[in-house]
Amino acid sequence: MVDDHRSPIWGIERVLDPVSDISLVCSATTVAGVLSVMQLDVVLLDLRLDDGTTPRENVNALSAAGVATVVYTSGEHPALLRSAARAGALGVVLKSADESVIIDAIRAAADGRAVLTTEWAAAIDGDPELATVDLSPQLQKVLALYASGETSARVGAALGVSAETVNEYLKRIRQKYADAGRPTRTKVDLFKRAVEDGWLPVPQRYRNEGRSTPDGAWGRTKHG
Repeated sequence: MVDDHRSPIWGIERVLDPVSDISLVCSATTVAGVLSVMQLDVVLLDLRLDDGTTPRENVNALSAAGVATVVYTSGEHPALLRSAARAGALGVVLKSADESVIIDAIRAAADGRAVLTTEWAAAIDGDPELATVDLSPQLQKVLALYASGETSARVGAALGVSAETVNEYLKRIRQKYADAGRPTRTKVDLFKRAVEDGWLPVPQRYRNEGRSTPDGAWGRTKHG
C-alpha cells in the first residue's frame, strides 16, 4: 500500500487481518518504496502523494514492474482518477467503502480483472469536457516545464532546443487542446490542463505557510 498517512494503512491492516487469502506485506509513502521491498501482486495507491509524482507516473511504474494497481482514495479528484485510468489502473475504491468492497477489489485486481465500481465509471465517463489529448513525449515535457512557470527560453535550454522551437511546440499543444474542446488561452489554463491529464502533480496545499500554487492561489492544508 502506498499512502502518505498511517491511518489508512492501519485501517487496511484491520480489514485484511481476518482474510486468509490476502496479506498486506508492506507499505510506503512512495511507489519506489514499495517496489524496493519485494515482488507484489497488487498495490493500493493513494492518488495524491507528497513526493511530487503524478498518478500517471505511479501507475506506469507499477505496471512496468508487473504490479496491478487499485486506486484507494477519498474520491475528491475525478481528473486524477481519469489520469490513473488512462495509465492502466484496474479501478478505484473509496476510503469510505465497505470492507467487502475493498476485499473484492483486491481479489479482482490480483486476477487481472477490472474493479468495476460506480466511482470508477463516473471518473472515466462523467465529464465530457475532459476529452483525451494525445501528446508526444516531447510535447509532454514542454507542457510540464512551461506550465510549471518556466519561460520558453528556459524550457528550450532544458530540452536542448531553441525558444522559437518551444513556442512552436506550445502552439501545437494549444491547438490539440482547442480541438478537444479544452481551450488553453493563458498559462494558468495550460497548468490546469497539465494537472488534469497527469503531466503535473496536483499542487500541495499548506496551512499558514507563505507558499502558493503556480497560479498564485494561496493554499490550505492537504486533505489527502
